[in-house]
Amino acid sequence: MAAGLTLQTAIKGTPDSTVVIVPGSQALTVTYRDLVSETASFQQKLAAIGIAKGSPVSIATVNSYEFIVSFLAASWQRAIAAPLNPAYKQDEFEFYIDDVKSAIVLVPKGAYQSASPAVKAAQKFNAAIAECYWDAAKKEVALDVKELGQLQGKPKQPVLKPEPEDIALVLHTSGTTSRPKVVPLSHRNLTRTMHNIQQTYQLTPADRTMLVMPLFHVHGLLCGLLAPLLTGGSMVVPTKFSASDFWRDYTTHNANWYTAVPTIHQILLKNPTPSPLPTIRFIRSCSSPLSPTVFHALEQTYNAPVLEAYAMTEAAHQMTSNPLPSVGARKPGTVGLGQGVEVVILDAAGAAVAPGAEGEICIRGENVTGGYLNNAEANRTAYTAEGYFRTGDQGRKDADGYLVITGRIKELINKGGEKISPIELDNVLTRHPAVSEAVSFAVPDEMYGQEIGVAVVLKPGVRLVEGELKAWVAEKLAKFKVPKKVYFTDIMPKTATGKIQRRIVAETMQKQEGRAKL
Repeated sequence: MAAGLTLQTAIKGTPDSTVVIVPGSQALTVTYRDLVSETASFQQKLAAIGIAKGSPVSIATVNSYEFIVSFLAASWQRAIAAPLNPAYKQDEFEFYIDDVKSAIVLVPKGAYQSASPAVKAAQKFNAAIAECYWDAAKKEVALDVKELGQLQGKPKQPVLKPEPEDIALVLHTSGTTSRPKVVPLSHRNLTRTMHNIQQTYQLTPADRTMLVMPLFHVHGLLCGLLAPLLTGGSMVVPTKFSASDFWRDYTTHNANWYTAVPTIHQILLKNPTPSPLPTIRFIRSCSSPLSPTVFHALEQTYNAPVLEAYAMTEAAHQMTSNPLPSVGARKPGTVGLGQGVEVVILDAAGAAVAPGAEGEICIRGENVTGGYLNNAEANRTAYTAEGYFRTGDQGRKDADGYLVITGRIKELINKGGEKISPIELDNVLTRHPAVSEAVSFAVPDEMYGQEIGVAVVLKPGVRLVEGELKAWVAEKLAKFKVPKKVYFTDIMPKTATGKIQRRIVAETMQKQEGRAKL
């Protein structure tokens, strides 16, 4: 890969070739020439209102052409894109907007008039607010500024050119024992992953992906959007995943591969198989463990190789992957081989374990973040003396060097690829006036891999039922964070020293439930 690429210089498609197809009632087909021109125009709009190097630009829109353009334009202007889940509630928007000190928050058309949660959160922290949408009449992505906030009076900025070490993107990763950490990713980090993905899957201009992962996640952003830009390929971008529309859009627009979490694969398997089968060069699975059962069902149903990968935000997404059939064996139950990344298994002291032995999976590579923002303690423990990043996952390598993940050292709940901090849930649950203690943990789930279970001790003399607590949480947090199972208990299991351990609580609650069913 040529040294020094940025998200501006890494767009390699020929001008007249298609890059983005938006299906549906507002159908749109975009060429590389269109995309580059529109991004440059939007960059000028950002510069005109005072967005400069290091300005955090929060984007709270669904998957769309306007998301793609605003994301790229922010990075070209040496600003920092900070995508947010548009389904967040106001409290969640407030946390993230405050944490990154957003200069501006981009919201969909109509959000300002309806005083959406993102708008209210932006107003609380005096961030500028602009509606961002495709203006079909003008054939441009509009930047309709509603409030200038902290940008009021700021001079117009020059149009800038990004540099490889500029931070292009910030995303939060949830911790189990602390507040969510901010992961800064530079243009160099991102373009290295783009190159790695290109090499792993031998992507060419002939490849077109069906992009169904949300673009506020590193999975959809890097593998679904950015990697194809480097390869001169293209993407079909519906606003959201729909099992009933997936194969219709895939076939109509001649996609030939897709990447998704296991939950999406399982949903597709439960829906009618397209007939005749379209061309599927490969199916990629990432962000959550793929069971061998689902692996084999996918290959048998769709007559395509399934390639499971392993990724995390701190590595700008991909770290390992099973190879294409033309390159090597793919092994269900493993996440493959390192892809442009050095992968080692270390013990607690940072020493390499014996071949085949289990330890912590650690990585090193140009795609790995240089460290969390404003979190010296996390950075002190996240890296070894040799510069390896500690993933917090436990695993081993088989005789062929394929990585097998055997468990999580960290206690995040991984619900279909959504990483949920139990500490965040605990803190919300204990705000309920009837709750004395609350501990959140993962419980096995056939569809999502893991679901959310919570153990709750109520205050003396009060009554609360499961549905009431779930409804209360739903008002405070996004839908995917609402617990599936609530275990009410009189005493929270603790160690001899009085420490609550999630694993012990989870095991105790599920054993009690099992005995109760006998």
